[in-house]
Amino acid sequence: MYQLNLPPFNVKVKKIDDKLMVFDGLRRKYVSLTPEEWVRQHFVNYLITEKKFPPNLIANEMQINLNGLMKRCDTVVYNSHLTPLVIVEYKAPEVKITQQVFEQVVRYNIVLRVRYLIVSNGINHYCCLMDYENQTFSYLKFIPNFTELLC
Repeated sequence: MYQLNLPPFNVKVKKIDDKLMVFDGLRRKYVSLTPEEWVRQHFVNYLITEKKFPPNLIANEMQINLNGLMKRCDTVVYNSHLTPLVIVEYKAPEVKITQQVFEQVVRYNIVLRVRYLIVSNGINHYCCLMDYENQTFSYLKFIPNFTELLC
């Protein structure tokens, strides 16, 4: 597949009816192996193994209602009270992270009002800390560990 700027791991891939599928451990099923899904699986692995995010507090393809339209957040991370804490949006490695990509995740955040927004194409990763009191946000130089998110 693609070489990413994420730690490698043992990805479970198999062919079903001439279609490549990858096992999503969070959803506990095989899903179509698209470039974006390749990024998702590696990024979620990174969050769990490197950043110590509890797997039971991470959901892939979380459905939300945005102005009467059903949308899906690529990944949502919750705190221990099951309050949304992070939205992660993935793009394929060849897709540049643009303002339009951030606008997509910001629209999802209208519904969830999380503290952190992350966007990744597997090569470049950006994390924003939302400041609702001052109606601003700031880009972080790194993606925090799970315990740092809770501070």
